Amino acid sequence: MDNTKIEQAYQHTFSGLTMYYRDCELAEHLVTRYKINQIIQERGFTDVSNQAEGLAKTVRFAIASNNASNLGAINPEVAKYGFHLIASGAYFKVLDIYKIEDKTQILLMHFDEVYRDVFNSTTSNIEEQIIQVGRNSLETKIQLQPNAILNNEDWTERTKHPIGMLDSGVFFLNN
Repeated sequence: MDNTKIEQAYQHTFSGLTMYYRDCELAEHLVTRYKINQIIQERGFTDVSNQAEGLAKTVRFAIASNNASNLGAINPEVAKYGFHLIASGAYFKVLDIYKIEDKTQILLMHFDEVYRDVFNSTTSNIEEQIIQVGRNSLETKIQLQPNAILNNEDWTERTKHPIGMLDSGVFFLNN
């Protein structure tokens, strides 16, 4: 693979990463479908929050992205959620699946489709650093009380679905 393309992919993907979160209830058979280094695509929009506290749900998607739109800046009514949106058709790499007791964190890295071949065939020490940050975050936040705003009916309805697959467990993207 061309080193220039790898450098472009890393610079475009890792520059300015922020962690976003989405908690939901997922059956274990859906959780076990995710595999480390798997590339997935979400066909719909991905609703996430920049806020994270304790987990009231069984699964937390932690998403490292530098390309989520702050909807709270557009609509002040949703600012309370720390509501950010990742565009439909987004690609993610599963970096880590981390379990603590009955809670699971699935760590995803958001990247541009043009770099799919790069992230499908390479890993970097930056990915390892993201994994460590994600694990440390979960270990700290799991001790906290859940955020009541992120557990209200409106938000949990928006974020109840798995990312990258149908509720039946069929992935949108066949790797």
